[in-house]
Amino acid sequence: MFAILHDREVTEDVLKELIAAHFPDGLGLQLKNKDSIEVCDFMRKALADLTFPLEEQQLNDLAADFSAIYLTASLLASPNESVWLTEERLVCQEPMFQVREWYQRYGLAAENWRVRADDHLVFQLQFVSHLFKLDHELETLKQTARFLDEHLLRWIKQFAAQVASHCDTAFYAGVALVTAQYLDELRDVLAGVIGQPRPTPEEIERQFKPKVEEIPLKFFAEYNPEVDGPPGWS
Repeated sequence: MFAILHDREVTEDVLKELIAAHFPDGLGLQLKNKDSIEVCDFMRKALADLTFPLEEQQLNDLAADFSAIYLTASLLASPNESVWLTEERLVCQEPMFQVREWYQRYGLAAENWRVRADDHLVFQLQFVSHLFKLDHELETLKQTARFLDEHLLRWIKQFAAQVASHCDTAFYAGVALVTAQYLDELRDVLAGVIGQPRPTPEEIERQFKPKVEEIPLKFFAEYNPEVDGPPGWS
């Protein structure tokens, strides 16, 4: 469901289906923490405020928001992980190749990475869904938790906050916020199922921090002013 909502412009029929399904209450995981409850209330109101048939201006506003978020990046809210996790804030950087390696382990590949990069939000959501459909083995659940920790959960809340504060429609603000909260609570559930606490953000970031190799002191020559003269550049 989330992958679909982030994948393409929402239509009037899809909006009606969401309302009929009592979105976001009809999701498999019922969101319960304080932030999630507020976000779900916001999403419900966004849907309740829609009037059908939708006016042309409403449809145009929704289309413009989708384009600004997912196509033109005019909101500076990229759906690509690389933009959030690299200093250069560019697409197709190291995070993309890390995500690609995850897909390859399970015999998957992005359809056309030049059009939509491997680390795009839609592909990552589809991958998480794929892992849950594979089996219910403990190891698979552990790997799902690890993928969330190493990728989606490192940037999804930043993405959601940027979308919510800059988009023009309550609908797309709500979709971004609910997606982020859903993934966060899903990870909490996994922690209980696999019997392992969630790592802290600091622990995750240390894992990806470049390691600086220390040069043993024995490789440094001892400075002797009587032989080497005054210190300086040579």
